[in-house]
Amino acid sequence: MNQISLYQTKDSREIYRGPFFSLQEYLVKFPNGEEKKRIILEHPGAAAAVALFPDGRIIMVRQYRKAADKITMEIPAGKLDEGETPEDCIRRELMEETGYRTEKLTHLRSYYPSFGISSEIIHVYLAEDLHPVKLSGGDEIALEPVVIPLEEVKELIEAGDIMDSKTIIGIRELERI
Repeated sequence: MNQISLYQTKDSREIYRGPFFSLQEYLVKFPNGEEKKRIILEHPGAAAAVALFPDGRIIMVRQYRKAADKITMEIPAGKLDEGETPEDCIRRELMEETGYRTEKLTHLRSYYPSFGISSEIIHVYLAEDLHPVKLSGGDEIALEPVVIPLEEVKELIEAGDIMDSKTIIGIRELERI
């Protein structure tokens, strides 16, 4: 018997629908017969990229994040639009956030950043063969692209100055290839 089939969703309802995600309340029956409510942030997923130049520099983005109440330094990333593949998403986000395009993507890792409360999966890529294009902006506000040496990014991670999971995972996965 499939272990997943031991868990039954008895009921669900939408609590909130926003522009990027929804909150769903589920009633789940567990194998021991207990029923518990679970609230899940339903998210379409995201894509991110370590955008690497041949000289060892990468493109990061500096932006304000209200949840952390600070300005962060992260690899470029964004939410998948409906019907969009992760590859198409990160190509679009690179152009919107950094003003670079790429045709060379290598998948590094996909992961759930917080599967205890969210369905979001982030797909992380290595982007190479970068070419400047006109910065398209998308719906980005106060986002600044920054090109810095990969070694400096590693130092910022080790110092605890970069705490963003997609950035840490992307850099660590880059070291494995």
